[in-house]
Amino acid sequence: MKTDILGVGIDNLTLSESVDAGAALMDGEGFHYVVTPNPEFILAAKKNEEFRTVLNNADLALADGIGVVYAARILGRPLKGKVPGIDFAQGLLARMAQSGKSLFLLGAKPGVAELAAENLRRRYPGLQICGTHDGYFQEDAPVAEAVRASGADVLFVCLGAPKQELWMSRNGPSSGVKLAVGLGGSLDVFAGTVERAPESWQKAGMEWLYRLIREPSRFGRMARLPLILTDALAARLGGK
Repeated sequence: MKTDILGVGIDNLTLSESVDAGAALMDGEGFHYVVTPNPEFILAAKKNEEFRTVLNNADLALADGIGVVYAARILGRPLKGKVPGIDFAQGLLARMAQSGKSLFLLGAKPGVAELAAENLRRRYPGLQICGTHDGYFQEDAPVAEAVRASGADVLFVCLGAPKQELWMSRNGPSSGVKLAVGLGGSLDVFAGTVERAPESWQKAGMEWLYRLIREPSRFGRMARLPLILTDALAARLGGK
């Protein structure tokens, strides 16, 4: 049973529980996909019905952002905590390295996925990365076929929202993977081209502020994020 946060269902799980759930999907039958809604996702889903439907049809939806946790608290539906997509991915990668599952990396600028693959192989000995593809493509079918031909078990889709979620929903089944995970800009972090906030900032729920300081151009996007809290308060007062 998912927790409804302004029309988007979120799985109320800890990071450890999320990794366990992802590993079970990876080992299961058929195709599954994971989404990582943050405040921007939830605000966008209010206006984009297809995006909202894709988020709500996901096998696993993780609260990627402290704003989602605060909104849940305001609504009177507290979550166990935030589950950043990149932390979930790292937990899953460790499981994959142990079990021999193979991974395909899709997204980012040309060359970034390859660099990420090199770094991940060093960090997770035994991890099999069987293919990469940048995010600059016009047709979905050839990319899905490349993933299928690679024989990958898991696919990290890093195209940004809502493109990556829509891509997984439309093309995931034909890609042949057991599990696809939408991970935004994670490939840049894995590649080392973008620095993640220090752990102290992460634990304080201030990773968004660190990124804003490092990338002032994000101010326009960040300025909208408090809207999720005002929306949650309005919904609570309205009895929704």
